[in-house]
Amino acid sequence: MAYQVFNKTGIKGLAAAVPKNIINNYEYTEHFPKESVIEVVDKVGIKERRFTDNKTCSSDLCFAAAEKLLADMNIDKSEIDLLVFVSQTPDYRMPATAITLQHRLGLPNSTIAFDVNMGCSGFLYGMSITYSIIQQPGFRKALLLDGETRSKVYSPKDRMTAFLFGDAGVAAIIEKGEKYGKTYFSLNSDGSRSSLIQINAGGYRNPSSVETVTEKVVDEHGNIRSEEHGYMNGPDVFNFLIREVPKDISGIINYSGIPIETIDYFLFHQANLYMNSYLVKKLKLDTDKVPMSIEKFGNTSSVSIPLTIVTQLQHKLNGRKKMLFSGFGVGLSWASAITDLSDCHISDLVEI
Repeated sequence: MAYQVFNKTGIKGLAAAVPKNIINNYEYTEHFPKESVIEVVDKVGIKERRFTDNKTCSSDLCFAAAEKLLADMNIDKSEIDLLVFVSQTPDYRMPATAITLQHRLGLPNSTIAFDVNMGCSGFLYGMSITYSIIQQPGFRKALLLDGETRSKVYSPKDRMTAFLFGDAGVAAIIEKGEKYGKTYFSLNSDGSRSSLIQINAGGYRNPSSVETVTEKVVDEHGNIRSEEHGYMNGPDVFNFLIREVPKDISGIINYSGIPIETIDYFLFHQANLYMNSYLVKKLKLDTDKVPMSIEKFGNTSSVSIPLTIVTQLQHKLNGRKKMLFSGFGVGLSWASAITDLSDCHISDLVEI
């Protein structure tokens, strides 16, 4: 398989924004018996999530995070040559949300701006694309934005997904510099399993109609959703994780030649506590090296890795820290990366 390797490029700073609205999962009982709710919440390990209101989009969360980061680091906006926006909940079908964010943030018209439509592995894909471009001569700084409002995607009446997903946005400044070491990427995809996590209608293959937005009972358990709600086959997704993710992590560690014991932190996509606990046990990792944010924020899709860094490691990244990232899910797509965070600035969490 092919690995990507970049040298002397890294993340200079990170910021994150979440909605002020806190959802207590134990009280999310409008559609389910209390006993059933407790059982699900205890298993997935998600006690709280953040939901936006109807008017707030993922771009608004990313805008707030970017404004905070640019101000805290005193970044000259005229030096931003690239803006990449990762999301599967954009503002519009067209134009690209990145273009509207370029204008809102007051970046120069010479800024390259585009969207990347990726799910749970998306932050790593966004990093890889940004690193590829920023290494070209003449580029100075890049702004990688990643935002999701998954609360707008899944049915609150479908027990398979109702307790998992939350909303958040992050911003990262990426630049070239002598202080940054090598970064390794492994990016993978398997479209034969794309139906395991899917929104069946509302796009151009199955356009919206009265039928597609009508909620229906979809199984013998009484779960209710429309064809424009997200669907996830949990057991098969877990089987995918078991087969592919540990192998990919081991592969990139072997390729890089970096001893696993020298990695300071392992950042996994915050899918659910059960899945992440499996990875910790399978890879025989020290739990102190595996920070998790899932209890307070839930599954925020591609945002979950950088959100975990901001909320769990803000005051632990002085000097150079070697990090391993692993994202996996919708696509199906999975990715791993090994990188150094060298005196990375972490802004305080923004609530909007």
